[in-house]
Amino acid sequence: MAIKKQFIKTKPVCKVTFSLEAKEANTAAVVGDFNNWNPSEGELSKLKNGTFKAAFDLPKDNSFEFRYIVDGSYVNEPEADSYRWNEFANAENSVLEV
Repeated sequence: MAIKKQFIKTKPVCKVTFSLEAKEANTAAVVGDFNNWNPSEGELSKLKNGTFKAAFDLPKDNSFEFRYIVDGSYVNEPEADSYRWNEFANAENSVLEV
């Protein structure tokens, strides 16, 4: 799993690329504050090597809670900037700082 951040100098956004290695998985999505926790808005495309990947333009100077959904199960990002306890989910969420 990995997160790549690319700050755009001409816009107040950061292009964030989420990569998730899940060769055995059929579906994967990233859900979080930035897409209202909606899996259809955070679908990741499966590449030939088994990695799921997608890029999103997120407003910079923000902090977002997020998680991956892999075949229906929630998974945290090990390379997240931090983790935050979420009472609603009764679990820790990954945190992305942009």
